[in-house]
Amino acid sequence: MVIQVAQHFAGVDIIIVCDSWFGNNGLFKPLRTKLGNFVHLLSRLRSNTVLYSIPKIGSSKKPGRPKKYGSRLGSCAEMAAAFMAYASTYHVFLYGKYREVNAYSQIVMLKTLKCPVRVVWVFRKTQWIAIFSTDLKLSVEQIIEYYGARWKIESGFKEIKQDIGSSKSQTRNAQAVINHINFSIMAATIIWIYGSRLENIPERRHKVKGRNSFAFSDLRHIIAKSALSDDFHAVCNQDNKLPRKSFLEALLRMVG
Repeated sequence: MVIQVAQHFAGVDIIIVCDSWFGNNGLFKPLRTKLGNFVHLLSRLRSNTVLYSIPKIGSSKKPGRPKKYGSRLGSCAEMAAAFMAYASTYHVFLYGKYREVNAYSQIVMLKTLKCPVRVVWVFRKTQWIAIFSTDLKLSVEQIIEYYGARWKIESGFKEIKQDIGSSKSQTRNAQAVINHINFSIMAATIIWIYGSRLENIPERRHKVKGRNSFAFSDLRHIIAKSALSDDFHAVCNQDNKLPRKSFLEALLRMVG
């Protein structure tokens, strides 16, 4: 799917953001083979991943091909302990607001991808994570923000599975299951479009400390309440009313 989408963006750098399970050559190699150097990977490293220094060109006088990797630097955990004292403060936009994070960056060689990567260690109290990118032009702030934006995908999966019900399909036919998922995604999209056009920002029903924005369940509750009313078109705020019992109205009631 990535290759099919990338064909519509020829000549544009494409950054694939994924978790550590996919941050290896199983995903990266076929993408590089098909798309070339325009595709990059941004993912998280495991704590036991071993990193190596960049080999110095012409440093070895021994016969044979040049070294692909430099000296062993250590595992991510070992380097995190060594770099924590040298971390700098960065201002990044994460989870809806600007935050200060302590991070340290270094370009190293990664054997799992067989190429140089920029690794960013992000420290928070006693915890840390290591994020890497094959695009060496990205700044530390960009790498942190891009990986942080991945959480929106996870929350989107939760909305589709739990609030919409994509995981509760009663069908056993492959095409019917695909149709059910497509309708679930369409329902979630309609709900967010509906929320973006509301004149007043919905009030959050379940108060959470530090969060002022409304949640997906708040929009779902509003639509469910509105869809049960007799004057449903007035809630949609449409000038040209559709015929009663139309497919769109039925779909919106299903979404509610």
